Amino acid sequence: MNLSRKWLSDFTQITASPKEYEDAMTLSGSKVELTRDPGAEIKNVVVGRVASIEHHPDSDHLWVCQIDVGKPELVQIVTGAQNVSAGDFVPAALHKSVLPGGKKIEKGKLRGVKSEGMLCSLSELGLDTHDFPGAVEDGILILTETDGLVPGADIKPVIGADDSIVEFEITNNRPDCLSVIGLARESAATFGATLNIPAPQVKAGGGNIRDLLSIDIQNPGLCPRYTARMVKNIKIAPSPKWLRQRLHASGVRPINNIVDITNYVMLEYGQPMHAFDYACLDGKQIIVRNARENEMMNTLDGTPRALSPDMLVIADADKAVGVAGVMGGENSEITDDTQYAVFESANFSGVSIRKTAVALGMRTDASGRFEKGLDIQNTLPAVERACELVELLGAGEVMDGIIDIRARDYVPVTLALEPDKINRLLGTNIPHGFMEKSLEKLGFSVNDGIVTVPSWRGDIEHYTDLAEEVARFYGYNIIEPTMFAGSVTTGGFTEKQTLERELGRTARALGFSEIYTYSFIGASDYDKIAMPQDNSLRASVTILNPLGEDRSVMRTTPLPSMLDSLARNRGYRNENARLYELAKVYLPSESALPDERVFLTLGAYGNCDFFALKGTVQEILRTLRVPDVTFHAQSFIQALHQGRSADILSGDTVIGMIGQLHPAVAKTYDLPDTYVAEIDLPAAFALRQNESKYAQLPRYPAIRRDIAVVCDDDVTVAELTSAIRRVGGSLLTAADLFDVYKGSSIPDNKKSVAFALKLRADDRTLTDAEADSDVSAILAALENDCGAVIR
Repeated sequence: MNLSRKWLSDFTQITASPKEYEDAMTLSGSKVELTRDPGAEIKNVVVGRVASIEHHPDSDHLWVCQIDVGKPELVQIVTGAQNVSAGDFVPAALHKSVLPGGKKIEKGKLRGVKSEGMLCSLSELGLDTHDFPGAVEDGILILTETDGLVPGADIKPVIGADDSIVEFEITNNRPDCLSVIGLARESAATFGATLNIPAPQVKAGGGNIRDLLSIDIQNPGLCPRYTARMVKNIKIAPSPKWLRQRLHASGVRPINNIVDITNYVMLEYGQPMHAFDYACLDGKQIIVRNARENEMMNTLDGTPRALSPDMLVIADADKAVGVAGVMGGENSEITDDTQYAVFESANFSGVSIRKTAVALGMRTDASGRFEKGLDIQNTLPAVERACELVELLGAGEVMDGIIDIRARDYVPVTLALEPDKINRLLGTNIPHGFMEKSLEKLGFSVNDGIVTVPSWRGDIEHYTDLAEEVARFYGYNIIEPTMFAGSVTTGGFTEKQTLERELGRTARALGFSEIYTYSFIGASDYDKIAMPQDNSLRASVTILNPLGEDRSVMRTTPLPSMLDSLARNRGYRNENARLYELAKVYLPSESALPDERVFLTLGAYGNCDFFALKGTVQEILRTLRVPDVTFHAQSFIQALHQGRSADILSGDTVIGMIGQLHPAVAKTYDLPDTYVAEIDLPAAFALRQNESKYAQLPRYPAIRRDIAVVCDDDVTVAELTSAIRRVGGSLLTAADLFDVYKGSSIPDNKKSVAFALKLRADDRTLTDAEADSDVSAILAALENDCGAVIR
């Protein structure tokens, strides 16, 4: 919200400097982002009157002007503009002047003729034709509003640059501060100044609105109040300079007097308004209703809008003429031919306006205010102020009568003022009288210990809200720190958070760097990882208001995000990359909401291979104490290389996958040989062992036996290892693969696999006979289970 200090002075007199004002308002709860002086860069630019003008003696397009700048002698300025005449008032940048943007002007010569400055155009002063209607865009600014102009006067007040613009950051719970009056209340309370908000005075006369218009609210839940007045004999014209300058200072472009009045009232009162051309209202009525199925309407920006039944519209007897709280319709726009105008000032459901604006993809100043919840009592004063301005500007004749329909009576919120309770909450000893005075200067009324909350403070619902109001004017900076009263709780991480942090430490220790990616991706990303069209993971949650097509759905797999990050690192010419992420995915489920799960995703290229990544996964799962981890080959994930990918299991439960990226997918992302792994953390956490078991160091020596067996090529080492461990019993402490061999001495379609077996007893030294017996049993199991015979 941009606040003009000149406009603020209409309601309260604040003499503080910009820095003092900024600091005090921020400390009292109205955060100031910055203060801007629109005339800070303008120096030595004055009002000039063209005393005479003649052709340059050595140029067909230059003019030599004698300018009266309030000095005894005229100033000679040469200009190439063709719209200057004797008697014109113009902005004159004199010798050693500065213009917006830091442009410096000094005297010199043009074609041999002395020029002691420059006459300024609109753009050179940081203005446009909306600020000065009728001005020539590419010529000198001719000041046509000459009342009070004096040659030699500073140009800043003339162009509205003698102001101080304060930019506030207004939180969503304070829509009352999205107005000059709201900020005036806060300013007056902060500085202890008098607040004066005059009631609008409207003369009116000449016909009654009720004879010409009827209003029907068909959905009072979404429109609890609708107020309207009518103006006849409309005279469309530019607004006066003071009004244009105030709009400009607030960041609003002046259009014409009627449109400017509605914008002015929105800024001043915080109440959005709209004006309809009465002649365009079929049936001479306004109906506030829900849109019909497949109803269409062109809004004021000329865009066709497809409406839906959950949207509230302003309609006449036949058609919609405006999207309630968002934008009016092109079919009822005020034009130069408008004779009668209906001024609308209404209150709408903030939730409904927000949903409508998002669905239509149009955010306006009006919708931004309505969606925060506006004061239902503000509609009448706002429309009255608009009509007062109509009479003040001579823009039309206000007719008698007001149509003000309330769907429900307003009941103010009342709260008990409990000073002791507030002091206990704040840890202060603030006097009761100070609390009452602080609340009263904010517009609250206090009687017999009961606080009546003003209608514009919809954020006050609880005694803690009153405590906040008291504290911010008592001064957060002077509240002494105190110890907590009562029991003190100890913070800490949950078990899930602790495990995730442990995972991160382990991954980083293994050489992986953490990444953070968006939880949303594009639907085309599923094609990039070769996901089948019938895969259930394509059923993603669609974002209603996405950042773009590439961020339009919630991901069901973290793989595209990881590959995008790897590809980006590859694009930065990083020869090696090892990345990990705790990535949330949104899986399809039978309930209304998706199943949100966190996956640990690993990705690497360069100095990495399948077995290096497999070792990383094993170490991470060992850290988690996930038991019975095995890897089973799989070939159904099209993103991975068949024969070089596996499911990760704990017992019989699949908890993830690992493998080399398929060459076709790697080519899509412009990646070299790349390896990825995913671990479903909720599944892994559910299987982890809560306690670690420690064994004492062995007291007796181990016996090692090496065995080599010949088996079929399709028999995996995991199958052989499983058979060995099953039969080895308690004496077998290790079975390590140390060789796989194929050669002339091995039959075709066979391979030799060698293991180092380690056997040990905890209570005695094993004999060779005991070791040989276990080895014989192992060899028998290998032959029976896997068809493997000793070499």
